[in-house]
Amino acid sequence: MAQPRPTEPEPGQGDNSEVTDFANSDANTKTRSSGSVEKKRPDKDDVDDGDGSTTYASVSSSSLSVNPIPPSASRVPTRGSEPPLSRVVSEVYDGIESRHDVEISGDGGGGGGAPLEEEKTRASTALNPNDPHLVTWTGRDDPANPKNWAYPKKWRAVFIVSCFTLMSPLSSSLVAPSLGVIGKELDVPPGTQQALILSIFILAYAIGPLVWGPLSELFGRIVVLQITNLLYLCFNLGCGLARTKAQLIIFRLLAGLGGSAPLAIGGGVLADLFTAEQRGKAMSIYSLMPLLGPAIGPIAGAFITENTTWRWSFWATTIADAVIQLLGLVFLRETYAPVLLKRKRQRLVKETGNTELHTPYDDPDRTVARTLRTAVARPFRLLATQVIIQVLALYMMYLYGLMYIVLVSFPSLFSGPVSEGGYGESLGIGGLNYISLGLGFFLGAQVCAPLQDRIYAALKRRSARNGGSGVGRPEYRVPMMVPGAILIPVGLFIYGWTAEYKTHWIGPNIGACLFCIGTIIGFQCVQGFLVDTYTRYAASAVGAATVMRSLAGFGFPLFASDLYDRLGLGWGNSLLAFLGIVIGWPSPVLLWYYGETLRKQSPFAAGGR
Repeated sequence: MAQPRPTEPEPGQGDNSEVTDFANSDANTKTRSSGSVEKKRPDKDDVDDGDGSTTYASVSSSSLSVNPIPPSASRVPTRGSEPPLSRVVSEVYDGIESRHDVEISGDGGGGGGAPLEEEKTRASTALNPNDPHLVTWTGRDDPANPKNWAYPKKWRAVFIVSCFTLMSPLSSSLVAPSLGVIGKELDVPPGTQQALILSIFILAYAIGPLVWGPLSELFGRIVVLQITNLLYLCFNLGCGLARTKAQLIIFRLLAGLGGSAPLAIGGGVLADLFTAEQRGKAMSIYSLMPLLGPAIGPIAGAFITENTTWRWSFWATTIADAVIQLLGLVFLRETYAPVLLKRKRQRLVKETGNTELHTPYDDPDRTVARTLRTAVARPFRLLATQVIIQVLALYMMYLYGLMYIVLVSFPSLFSGPVSEGGYGESLGIGGLNYISLGLGFFLGAQVCAPLQDRIYAALKRRSARNGGSGVGRPEYRVPMMVPGAILIPVGLFIYGWTAEYKTHWIGPNIGACLFCIGTIIGFQCVQGFLVDTYTRYAASAVGAATVMRSLAGFGFPLFASDLYDRLGLGWGNSLLAFLGIVIGWPSPVLLWYYGETLRKQSPFAAGGR
């Protein structure tokens, strides 16, 4: 009879999930020369060897082999046999020895039992001699496991997903230098209504990830990524064909819905492919793209609008995105372990006829409708119940909102008439000032990524030397937040006051560059913290945190013009800088000292890695 299968409780809800200690034994497998391990299932050919052990017929797609299971093999505990309160689970996670205190609660209240990532991971890599129907990876070196893919294949996936992630933010800011031209052609009044054309795209970022992230955990990362990119491609093309203000705004919103998927799914892909210690470099590329896009977009948009028409801004990005879509169809492969193991189970059922095969992620009571409803609701529950996500989402909200305020202030500052306080540059030359934003994002990413990995590894070694477990923790991402939190207000002060007194054009660009270095460092650290904390549900966690961030990206530009009209660039940016000091400087300290406490309050957090 098939063993009980682990279920997936929801955050903020009680459940009766229990921890199953899966034994790993070499006696239950037979490895071929190709490295594959055959799965066993008892059938009519099973015989008693007379010494108390049972020989099972091991069925593979091409041959039949026999494997004895000694009577001393550990048995899978049944429900009710597990300790009622806690137990210590020892595991090897991607080659790193770790120990976790696992609390098991079935009180039916808000802090019910947690779906433990380390148990799911162990179940999907360790073979279980007492559940011959369990479909898992064939060991820690199984090449089908995305974490064991060759590095060229991994980085090819990272590059393509990062390109998807670049296109959408690039489109979000591409129209910034063209708002005046668009306003004249489509009769859109300046100020808030023109800013709405820019920011409505970002509003979709608050909605899309809440759906796309969970769907990727249900149907797979890549299929959702490809379908949603087609949605973005079609409606972005529609923006270039729009003839009225309403059409342009609606098409921008729908294009943003499709384009928001990579922002939610990309973090999950990185969690699928890399261990925590390897994830920093990949995260540096992935988190750079959403910030590099808004810097590149206005540069291209300014020259396109000046030399052709603003409509080519949309047509050019549509062509570029179609090329990336084709690359994805050719090179991208599914990375989500539950989906891959489900496909493996379906293949084995077809080959062997054994309908009792299951994976560690299966729920026998789950239906498609119920699973879809649960998956879509998960980010909302995470945002409503997980304190750590609420805290990090507020910090990301502040960073993202500031970035778009600086973004929309550039056209009026550099291309505005000298009589109105601008530098009087042409539209194309004024767009070149966005290079300072891109340079800041690039430098911040390249400095932060290697330092973050080195600091993470050094803190693990120090923990081991001081008698600790030597296990990595999400808090080890925090130290790099300190220079980022300092650079953000410093950059805003320089940008604001050099622009106020119309110094050489390099002055505001230096300030903007420093601001962007601090912003990308903050983004990388926060996203790394979320992925490390909610590894299994990384896409839902990042999607939940994206809600507040995107609302800020939508709302902040709408009041930017009023802010600068009332206070000027000097005091307006100083006000934002003072907010950066109040919000940004205490955040790393609080996360360092209280991050673990907040994670322990989350029944959905995976803990240290």
